Amino acid sequence: MTELKAKILADLEENPTISLSAEKIARKLNMTDAEDFTPIVQSLAQLEREGKVEVTDSGEFKLVPQKQLITGVFHGNSKGFGFVAYDDSMPDIYVNPDHTKHALSGDEVQVKILRAGDPRSDQGPEGQVEEIIAHHYDHVVGEFKNLTMGNYIGEIILKDKKLSHLKFYVSDKGLHPQDGEIVTATIENYPTDDSPEVLTGAVTEVVGDKNEPGIDILSVVYAHDVPHEFPKEAMDQANQIPLKVLPEEKKGRKDITNQPLVTIDSIESKDLDDAVVAWKMDNGHYHLGVHIADVSHYVQPGTPLDDEAFKRGTSVYLTDRVIPMLPRRLSNGICSLNPNEERLAMSCEMEIDEQGNVVKHEIFPSVIKSHARMTYKAVNKILESDDQQTKEQYKELVPMFQTMAELHKILLKHRHRRGAIDFEAPEAKIIVDENGHPTDIQLRERGLSERMIESFMLAANETVAEHFDHLHVPFLYRIHEKPDGDRIKDFADFLSALGIEMKGDLNNVKPKMLQRVLKQVAGTPEEEMVQVMMLRSMQQAKYSADELGHFGLGAEYYTHFTSPIRRYPDTTVHRLIKWYRDHGTNESAKAKYRDKLPEIAEHTSVTERRGIDTERDVDSMKKAEYMEDHIGETFDAVVSSVMKFGLFVELPNTVEGLIHISAMNDDYYEYVEKQMALVGRSNHHIFRIGQPVKVKLLRVDKDQREVDFEMFNPEDAPVTKLRVGRDNGRHGHGRRNQNHGHGNRRNNHGNRENGHLNNRQINRGQTRHGGDKRGHGCNFDRKKRR
Repeated sequence: MTELKAKILADLEENPTISLSAEKIARKLNMTDAEDFTPIVQSLAQLEREGKVEVTDSGEFKLVPQKQLITGVFHGNSKGFGFVAYDDSMPDIYVNPDHTKHALSGDEVQVKILRAGDPRSDQGPEGQVEEIIAHHYDHVVGEFKNLTMGNYIGEIILKDKKLSHLKFYVSDKGLHPQDGEIVTATIENYPTDDSPEVLTGAVTEVVGDKNEPGIDILSVVYAHDVPHEFPKEAMDQANQIPLKVLPEEKKGRKDITNQPLVTIDSIESKDLDDAVVAWKMDNGHYHLGVHIADVSHYVQPGTPLDDEAFKRGTSVYLTDRVIPMLPRRLSNGICSLNPNEERLAMSCEMEIDEQGNVVKHEIFPSVIKSHARMTYKAVNKILESDDQQTKEQYKELVPMFQTMAELHKILLKHRHRRGAIDFEAPEAKIIVDENGHPTDIQLRERGLSERMIESFMLAANETVAEHFDHLHVPFLYRIHEKPDGDRIKDFADFLSALGIEMKGDLNNVKPKMLQRVLKQVAGTPEEEMVQVMMLRSMQQAKYSADELGHFGLGAEYYTHFTSPIRRYPDTTVHRLIKWYRDHGTNESAKAKYRDKLPEIAEHTSVTERRGIDTERDVDSMKKAEYMEDHIGETFDAVVSSVMKFGLFVELPNTVEGLIHISAMNDDYYEYVEKQMALVGRSNHHIFRIGQPVKVKLLRVDKDQREVDFEMFNPEDAPVTKLRVGRDNGRHGHGRRNQNHGHGNRRNNHGNRENGHLNNRQINRGQTRHGGDKRGHGCNFDRKKRR
């Protein structure tokens, strides 16, 4: 009995935020025979008498809350309440405003469970913050305002939306800035019971005057702690590196300078880190060469350059500037595969059959020479527009581009056969003037050449990953794990409400199942809505020392090999390739990196996230600034998300904004959760994701990156047979009833910070850097546009 009680307690401790029936406990312990049930019930009764478990009103069992503290990350809401996330597979813990202990978003906290969740009603657990273990914020960035108040010399107007409800008073211990300057300040005192909405600290650095061009972007860079100035030691090392390949550096490398390699990038690109070549072989197969700048030759472990590259983790691409991972002498110079210049490279040569299978490959260090610096635009003119002038200009290369296009189609079909999921979301380029003010937002077009290069990068990354996985050596992978089972079931329920069936085993979801769903809705009004919800059901891609495959690509093996100028993981992969080439794969060789790789994987996943958040915030800020010039104008838009508190809409130029439910004055609207829709009580108009609408711009707040619209023609919305009213208000909240109570996950709750996950945020969120040079969706390989 003692052993069984220990097993039951261990099982309940694994799920401390939910209650379980005796039958569920029996199933989880694989004790489903009739004779097993009595001892389980007896053990539970004993545990109850001992005060270790308690019985809920519904007759289920849970741990006594006071005995269980859970560590997680607090996510605050501007209304005062919050959620603690502690396990991706479990519902977040709701914390009401009186129980937050004044934790700020991102703080690591210990929380006590006050009430277990009820999976049957989809109600999450409730808890109380017992201790703040570590503060997420140790400094702030904002605009300094003169103020004389006791020992305080001023106030900082905080730009961070998660802190915007707080006051920050500046002590006289640090710098004394001028009124209107953007500053950084360390936090000395956090909110307390006596001062629940006050932070205090000293100014440590003046970024610049708020009206100076570029300071707005720089303030976002500071807010996200993105390193943007190279230390002297790193610059000194970079300046010592020759700008030409030296004869002695070619030793031990294959010379393939005679092959007609080309780079294909955007017009703006200056860091050219991949060159490609292809030809048709005598046996009907294709030769594909993907040749990548050998950054690892110049950035050696333990040097100032390597320390700084590791610290940065990735280049960050902002509206009018790039914060590079490496000094420009390397990124735009000796490492960039500039035309007609010898360069050191890491090469992956593949023989690919007519079905898209890589039947042979070789990975080796090389010396290469790019024969042409091609742009996507020029190659698209050759392959798509049949532009005679461009074809004449590059007549010697045209046959190779045509071969590349054939090979791309083969590789694309191969990926689709195995179930790779391909999301297509519009992507914008913000045009700014010499003062950094946005003057236009243009959609980027992805033509055949962009997709072709994407296919080649994917092929190389998969080939390298499979090669080293088969060698059973420590290696660095890019993984995208299977979606969480509960989220997939929620997605399937959502599809069912639309009359769409997701065929297959939901307990063992395959990429092909999701691919089939996208095919079903292609070209329908529901397509965008389904894409958004599918993305929400997926996990985030990351780096790992364990090869767990890439779900979104339907790939069993995947790594990042093809962008070492801008990604530290790729540089690490190049080092590993050389290490095993030079030292073999015996145990002593394996030991070199085994313990280092998990740390590299974790750190670079964090820096990737930091870069994505910085890029997203700058884009949002500049889009809001652009819209400031258009207040009062009307626009065509599409509903991109529906919440209890209103609609988010997206314009064709990718600008997104909110229509708050209080601005929907033509009716009393209620949220119908199962339909993810707002429905009018009297006129029965319905608003859902993917629905076209016409909107009028009401208000813009650049600092908070907020754009607010109102519906221009609500009477044109479709009418639904769904009926809502006071008798079934449980479906949602009406326009005048906005108590956003608490449910299962924090993004079910209405606020701008965590209520809205659209397809760009999710994978700018999940993916924008996931692939080569620009990924989206599930972190697929895309090339940076700069």
